[in-house]
Amino acid sequence: MAEAIVIDGQALAAQLREGVAAAVSLLQTRHGITPGLAAIIVGDDPASHIYVRNKARACAAVGLASFEHHLPADASEADVIALVKQLNGDERVDGILVQLPLPAAIDPQRVLIAVDPEKDVDGFHPLNVGRLWSRQPGIVPCTPRGCLILVKTVCPDPAGAEAVVLGRSHIVGRPMAALLMAADCTVTIAHSKSRDVEAICRRADILVAASGQPMLVKAEWVKPGATVIDVGTSRVTGPDGAPRLVGDVDFAAVKGVAGAITPVPGGVGPMTIACLLQNTVIAACRRRGLSEPDLE
Repeated sequence: MAEAIVIDGQALAAQLREGVAAAVSLLQTRHGITPGLAAIIVGDDPASHIYVRNKARACAAVGLASFEHHLPADASEADVIALVKQLNGDERVDGILVQLPLPAAIDPQRVLIAVDPEKDVDGFHPLNVGRLWSRQPGIVPCTPRGCLILVKTVCPDPAGAEAVVLGRSHIVGRPMAALLMAADCTVTIAHSKSRDVEAICRRADILVAASGQPMLVKAEWVKPGATVIDVGTSRVTGPDGAPRLVGDVDFAAVKGVAGAITPVPGGVGPMTIACLLQNTVIAACRRRGLSEPDLE
C-alpha cells in the first residue's frame, strides 16, 4: 500500500489568508471598514505571548487591525471582565480573543460568557455553541473549522463516512463532532472512559485525534486508507535528547496505513490562525448587515 497523502496545512492556510486579504481590501474600498481583532492576555505565560504575537503578525499580513491588551498575572476576574465589556462596546473591534489558559484564580467560563456573542471569534460562547449544534448561523470554533476544511481537500463529500473524534473538549472535540454531523457523517466521540478506544478508532473513515496525548494513535489503530487529522501538539524529547514537536498520532507509522494525514507541525496549526482571521471578517460583515464574502 502506498504511503498516505500528507495534507499541507501551510499551503492551504496561505490560500485562505489570500481570500481574507481580498475580502478586507473590498470592505475597506466599498465601505471604509477595517475589521479589527482584539486579544486579551493575562499574565506572563511565554507560549501565550508567542501565540498572540503570531496572531498579530497574521492580522497585519491580511490588513486586519489588531489590538493587544496585556493584564498582569494578579489581575482579578472583575478586571478581565471589565476589559471584555469595554471591547464589546468598541466599534473598532469585531472580534475578541481571550487567550487561554487564564490564571487559576479566574473562571474562564465567566470571562467567555461576558464576550459579545457577535464578537466571539473563537466560537466558545454558549450562544454560538448552541447555534452550532442546532445548525443555525453562528461563529464556528477555529480549529474544528480548519480541520473540516483539511478533511474536504481529500474527501470533498464526506456524507455517509464513519468519523471518530478522539477527545471531547469544548474547544475541539465536541464542536468537531457537531461539524462532522452537519456534513452528514456518522460520528462517534471516543474519550478516556470509552471501552476499547483502539477498536473504535479502527472503524473510522475519518479520524480526528484531539486527545492531548503525544503519539497515542498507532498504526494498528487506523483503518487502511482512512483520513487522519492530528490536532495534538506536544513537546517531547527526541532520541537525540533534543526537544521536538509531535502530535497525538505516531506520524511515521500511521502514514504507512492511512490514505491521508496531517503533519505536526504544518497541519492543523496554520489552519487555526487562518480560520481566526476568517471569523473576524465574518463577524465584521454580520455586525453591519453586510453580505459575507466567499473566503474559501
